[in-house]
Amino acid sequence: MTSLNILSGGAAQGLVTGLAPQFKTKNGFTIAGEFGAVGAMADKLRKGTPTDLVILTEPLVTRLAEEGLVAAASIADVGVVETAIAVRARDPKVRITSAPELREALLASDAIYVPDTEASTAGIHVAKVLARLGIADAVASRLKIHPNGATAMRALASSDAKHPIGCTQATEIIATEGVTLSGSLPPGCELRTIYTAGITANAAHPREAQALISLLTSAEAREARARAGFIDAEGRRP
Repeated sequence: MTSLNILSGGAAQGLVTGLAPQFKTKNGFTIAGEFGAVGAMADKLRKGTPTDLVILTEPLVTRLAEEGLVAAASIADVGVVETAIAVRARDPKVRITSAPELREALLASDAIYVPDTEASTAGIHVAKVLARLGIADAVASRLKIHPNGATAMRALASSDAKHPIGCTQATEIIATEGVTLSGSLPPGCELRTIYTAGITANAAHPREAQALISLLTSAEAREARARAGFIDAEGRRP
């Protein structure tokens, strides 16, 4: 069986995995590759990792096209993902509707699970929010930083901390067993990120890569995008 190789932000993993059987039936290809922090995925492409398709943040895909690594004409937006709050499935959801409530919730937590604060979209944002709230130093020892949102959420699910909390892309929270999406980040702290797909300049299977982009962005995948946690530009579920 031939595989389509992708490098993708973790935010799109649930959607791609959910549509993989349909893609295989239609095109005869399985989907292989990696999901992780977008900066790390872009670096893998730059270093020559064999890749047919990338799904990364819009500015990053644009930059890769400018570098000649992605075919500009192939670029298409998949959808918008919010950075959100997670709790263990057995814990009550945390009510957060304002920046002060977010500050209080983070200070009350004895472990805060987040993705890479230097290479991942959500992790970089979390670091900025902690600084904005004036609690970066206060919670530094409680930060549990993982390579990407998926690993951070799996660690949260198995955490033995008394009051743990997590923060990453909503799609990664929804896709992880044992954690629950508690809510979006409040006004002033929110982040909505457009994820974009593009065929690489050296794709071995450009036709199949285009077929996957068409499926991911299609009307028929609208419900799949919603289930995975994607929203539209106005903040509504597709």
